[in-house]
Amino acid sequence: MSGQKKQLLSFLFFCARFFLGGVFVYASYGKILHPDAFSEAVFNYQILPDHLVNLTAIILPWLELMAGLCLIIGWWIPGAVVIVNTLMIIFFSALLFNLARGLDVQCGCFSTDASEEAATRLTLLRDSFFLVVAFFLVYRVFFFKKARFSAD
Repeated sequence: MSGQKKQLLSFLFFCARFFLGGVFVYASYGKILHPDAFSEAVFNYQILPDHLVNLTAIILPWLELMAGLCLIIGWWIPGAVVIVNTLMIIFFSALLFNLARGLDVQCGCFSTDASEEAATRLTLLRDSFFLVVAFFLVYRVFFFKKARFSAD
C-alpha cells in the first residue's frame, strides 16, 4: 500500500473517530441531565422488561459518554470501537423494530424532549450512516494490518 493511501486511511480513521465520538458525547448530554425523561423514551420502545428500563436509562448515557470520549481522546480504542458498534447495532435494531411495528416512538437519540418528533425512516437513514462509520472503525482497528490509533 502506498504512503499516500496509508495517510489517507489514517486521516479518515481520525475523522471517523472524532465524528462518532462527538456524536456519542453529544447524544449522552441530555440523557445524563434528564434521566427521568430518557427513561420514558426507553420505556416507550416497549422492548425491555419494566425492571430494566430505569437501570438502562441511568447506565446507557454514561456508557455513551465514556465510549465517545475514548474515541475522541484516543484511549482504549479497541474497546471503545466494540462498545460503539454494539450500541449502534442495538439502536438501529430498536428503531427498525419499532418502525416495523408501526409504533410512533420518540427516538430519544439526541433529545429527551417529549415534543420531539417520532422516529422516521430518515432517522433510520441517519443511523445507517453512523453504522457505516462505526463499521469502518472496526475494519481499521481489527482487520487493517498494523492499524494505528492516531492520525500520524
